[in-house]
Amino acid sequence: MRALFIHSSPPTAVPAPKLKPATFSAMAEQEAPAPLKSLNSDDPTYISFINKSNANAEAWWLNFSGQPVSYGDIQPRKSLKMNTFLTHPWIFRASDGAKLLANLKEVYFPTPAQFEEYGCQRYQPVYVTAPVYSLQENCTRLIRSMVRKEDICKLEIPEGLRKDLSREPDLLRDIQILSAKRSIKDSN
Repeated sequence: MRALFIHSSPPTAVPAPKLKPATFSAMAEQEAPAPLKSLNSDDPTYISFINKSNANAEAWWLNFSGQPVSYGDIQPRKSLKMNTFLTHPWIFRASDGAKLLANLKEVYFPTPAQFEEYGCQRYQPVYVTAPVYSLQENCTRLIRSMVRKEDICKLEIPEGLRKDLSREPDLLRDIQILSAKRSIKDSN
């Protein structure tokens, strides 16, 4: 079991400069998507990630820079107990890079800690499952597992499908996409 306890002092409040309304809209247009990353927190929580999928599930914590940090594989029907914090996001991937869900979400943010009657922490279950993949996603995964990468160009299939097959799963790209989606959702 690995413990993740990172303590730092909370950021100090700095008074915001007084800006004209037009400046706010100009800033919003220039603002890049907020990165998906851990924030400082003094609120520990205790989680038990339970792999309900049929594949090994790799647990990824997104650090304070938004970079994924692996906490290893969780075998099917096994669990990983984790001491973490409320503002620390987690992502899960199958061994072939396919997306997995934690409590039915692509990005899992822990819930507040719960304690037993005598004050002992209670590890809250978080279920890691496979989403319902589309037929194309299933076929792409199957073909990738059966055909060597250098032989994909030899397949007699439409060019678009060849491109999909040669584009391997990329966790960093997925994190950027999730960050962008989150920024759009937060702005609405």
